[in-house]
Amino acid sequence: MSPVPGTPPGFKEARNLRQQARASGMDPNYWYVVEEVHRVKPGTVVEVIFWKRSIALFRGSDGAFHAIENRCAHRQLKLSMGEVQGCRLVCAYHGWQYDEDGRCVAIPHDCYGRGLPKLPLRTYPVKVRYGLIWLFPGNPEQAELRRVPDIPELEGSERWACEPLVFTWAAHHSMVIDNVSDFTHAHLHRRYRPFEEGAILTRCETVGDDVHVAYDTHVGRGRISGLFVDHNRLNTNYMELCYQYPYQWSNTDDAIKHWLFVLPIDERTTRAFFLFYFKSLKLPMLPVRIPRFAMNAVLKISNRVLIGPLLAQDGVAVEAEQEGYERHWDAPPIEYNPVVRAFQNVTVRKWREYVARGMESVNAGT
Repeated sequence: MSPVPGTPPGFKEARNLRQQARASGMDPNYWYVVEEVHRVKPGTVVEVIFWKRSIALFRGSDGAFHAIENRCAHRQLKLSMGEVQGCRLVCAYHGWQYDEDGRCVAIPHDCYGRGLPKLPLRTYPVKVRYGLIWLFPGNPEQAELRRVPDIPELEGSERWACEPLVFTWAAHHSMVIDNVSDFTHAHLHRRYRPFEEGAILTRCETVGDDVHVAYDTHVGRGRISGLFVDHNRLNTNYMELCYQYPYQWSNTDDAIKHWLFVLPIDERTTRAFFLFYFKSLKLPMLPVRIPRFAMNAVLKISNRVLIGPLLAQDGVAVEAEQEGYERHWDAPPIEYNPVVRAFQNVTVRKWREYVARGMESVNAGT
């Protein structure tokens, strides 16, 4: 069946790599960041969405996190509309209570003696690491086989300073991934200059599910940011990046690093969790490092006046790209940076593999 005129094609109808990438979901059999820990207080519940699937994430009075499918078995209301009582999630409509295993354990109005329904809701494994809440939306039997990415710099007594930035952008997740490792868009950031125009791509290699990228470029040369980077001690003329499906990271001289964790909500909405972290920064105009105890305070200010506004430019760009794609999805794809094509190839292949596994399960009757 051909796609509806004026709307982008779905994955099955897509005719080229770009269309396939823009219709691809993400393999749920990975750990995904869904929220920052401090934003979900004990005794509260929030809705999180992974690729059109609504999940109720709640935190009991004991501080533990739990995730169950976001519906009451009774009238199908979203449980995120309800409240947390102790370590139970309570539906807002009739007060049905659910425990962390998705079982209905109390019905206040059961005056007919019918008992509790034996229809447990689906639950999802949850972990906490780096101040972030991670959820495994796929097959729970694979949750322990997959690892949350190891970031040793953000653990232990000598951990580096890091203040996450979180955005929700009206754009497909592949556009966000394309953006963060495509250094041909330096023009967009000409005010902040996180990297220079004319960056030279020195590596673009796909190894398994990872795309390794490297650029010769000048990093951190902005009018403000350049004052805090010790260019005499660091080699900021070279940057390594990687699309480590489904995550993305960068590294400048083992001293300036970042991770991006995307949460795909649907074909045109993505949450982006950025973690920028620094081994050290220096005082402006002085060859003196900022004390470790003051680094987080400096980063909070930097996020507000520099990094946040810079990333907001990316948000404007990818949202405009989404709108443009929806209007002109059938325009011939033109791409000069081989990095983007490499990313899209991995995104499409991983989604195709996941869909094929699902069809195999259906055909096997499981």
